[in-house]
Amino acid sequence: MYLWFKAIHIIFMVAWFAGMFYIWRLFVYHAETSSQEVRDQLAIMERKLYRIIMTPAMIITVAFGLALLYLRWTDLGRAGWMHTKLLLVAILIFWHFLAGHYKNRLAEGATF
Repeated sequence: MYLWFKAIHIIFMVAWFAGMFYIWRLFVYHAETSSQEVRDQLAIMERKLYRIIMTPAMIITVAFGLALLYLRWTDLGRAGWMHTKLLLVAILIFWHFLAGHYKNRLAEGATF
């Protein structure tokens, strides 16, 4: 069971990271275009990427990561690198919600 959880954790982490890289590229396209039609299309793409791919991938990644941590707490709980990893995951979650904030601002017509 541990290896299945680990595989699911890694697969959804890759999906989450791919979305995290791509959404910032979409923001650049959104900010650079002057066409309202293109802006509207990019806003739809950003919304779908965030809501359909990134957020579920983040939730599943964190859930299975916590399950893995629970299953191996005696080994991983004492490891110093695990505390660093959990801090980095917290920063990634913040980065995820920051992307959501920028997505909403761009959809409202804000410029950067």
